[in-house]
Amino acid sequence: MDQPSKYYKKHLKVYKAEVEKLHKKMTTLSIYRVLVFVITVFGIYFSFNQWQVAVLIGIIGTAIFLYLLSKYNDVKAEKRFNEALVNINNDEINIASGNFHDRDTGLVFQDANHFYSLDIDLFGRGSFFQFINRTTINEGTQKLADALKANHIKNIVERQEAIKELSTKAKWRQHYSATSSLVAVETPAKQIIIWLQQHQSFLPQIAKWLPLGFTLISILVFGLGIFDVINATFIGYWLLIGLGISGVYVKKINILSANSDKVKDTFRQYASLLSLIENETFSSGLLQQKQQQIQQEGKKASVIFKEFSKSLDALDDRINLISAIFGNGYFLSDIKNSYHVEQWINEHAHKVSDWFEVVSFFDAYNSFGNFAFNHPDFVFPTIEENNVVIKAERLGHPLLNKSKRIDSDLTINNEQFFIVTGANMAGKSTFLRTVSLHIVMANVGLPVCARTSRYSPVKLITSMRTTDSLTDDSSYFFSELTRLKYIVDAIVQEPYFIVLDEILKGTNSTDKAIGSRKFVEKLVASNATGIIATHDLSLCAIEKELEDVKNYYFDAEIIKDELHFDYTLKEGVCKNMNASFLLKKMNIV
Repeated sequence: MDQPSKYYKKHLKVYKAEVEKLHKKMTTLSIYRVLVFVITVFGIYFSFNQWQVAVLIGIIGTAIFLYLLSKYNDVKAEKRFNEALVNINNDEINIASGNFHDRDTGLVFQDANHFYSLDIDLFGRGSFFQFINRTTINEGTQKLADALKANHIKNIVERQEAIKELSTKAKWRQHYSATSSLVAVETPAKQIIIWLQQHQSFLPQIAKWLPLGFTLISILVFGLGIFDVINATFIGYWLLIGLGISGVYVKKINILSANSDKVKDTFRQYASLLSLIENETFSSGLLQQKQQQIQQEGKKASVIFKEFSKSLDALDDRINLISAIFGNGYFLSDIKNSYHVEQWINEHAHKVSDWFEVVSFFDAYNSFGNFAFNHPDFVFPTIEENNVVIKAERLGHPLLNKSKRIDSDLTINNEQFFIVTGANMAGKSTFLRTVSLHIVMANVGLPVCARTSRYSPVKLITSMRTTDSLTDDSSYFFSELTRLKYIVDAIVQEPYFIVLDEILKGTNSTDKAIGSRKFVEKLVASNATGIIATHDLSLCAIEKELEDVKNYYFDAEIIKDELHFDYTLKEGVCKNMNASFLLKKMNIV
């Protein structure tokens, strides 16, 4: 973490200095605006008797004031952007030091019926998701969770290349996240897509030229009224005619405006993000494919989104009473703006879901690229198709502190089954989650916590945390049997790497021993691959009968009346158990 830490500290300092500089610039511009306002007021006051001079001073003063206001807003936006970058780098420093438990836990994505998401601390407090997640868009967060739960074993190398490339683009990733974080999106992308696809146009084709023609006539009416060619009161009548024409469609325009108001921030945000994607150079196939997905219209998607955003903003201006009355009365502005919105929907609605998907993809993959950047000591597994499922040196849990983590070497072949025994707290469950996360991370395309790793892709299925349910009238034992049945049915369809932790806990020890043995024998007979952790030493006897079964253990020693663990995976069967010692040590018995 040395290299990433230096990067974050350096850029935190740079962006903080930039925020301070922009704050001073905003203060200066505010002072200038006040001075311009005061000078303009006094100029008009002292030249009031010469109205031509006063008008000129007013026009010049207003123009300068508006220019300074525009510059102020630009600087303010730039300051907010740099503040977001400060937060990003500050967060990375805190997360690297272990302070990440206040972040989104992702519990909403946990699924007890999923292959493994309940068992391996994928979601929840202190979970892998909580540690890795840097998404800023709800759809990106969903895509990140979906990728972690996908259990996909095809195209891993393609995903690895994309993550490797993004890991080298730290500045681009941070700019993408900072840009995305600046807008609070009100409406989910899925809801927007449904609205766009279901919208029925209500304006006739005449609406294309009617506002322009009406505007030209309005200008003519004004001119004739000013020069007394027609009665000035006709200007008022013409206003009522315009309001009458606009009133024909006012109800449907109100509905369109209400929907548009909910999505305009989303399109403004996505336009900026699409622009970042379009203007970056990518070399990996997957990233290029996503980039091309938003460049199939002959015009950049970011430009198309900006056009729509402007149309939505123009329609939103109708909430201004003066604009609503005079804009519609003389220029038919509601009809004009609604027509532009509807034309955009008719032309581009079918592509919006693709564009949204690309933005969400990069939001999710930025988290993966960021994880790879943050762990330069992790390795991308070498993907192979052979008899060795996992051959890893110094395999460790990715969330454990490097200075305290005890790594293990692991080689497990296809159709091998390991039985792991060990004392309480000796590291069995952590080891199971370490192996499980290696499989999940490797399938996603992420680097794994190991010195070296060779991996033949395999899907993961686990049974480690079965619970009972009062709601479903389900006992603990029945829930566990249901889970084991789920595993048996799954491995009939295709190969899985099976991870089990102390199965059949809901029955007596004799029954458990018999049942566990029969279940493991069934799995081995089914040519399954996997690991089971157990306290039942009688299960280890299977090794003598079945060649594909191997025994491993984690040890515990009592030295000077203190319990010691080395958390090292060893070949063989555990002889030392510690439950009685712990009960006595804690004065429970």
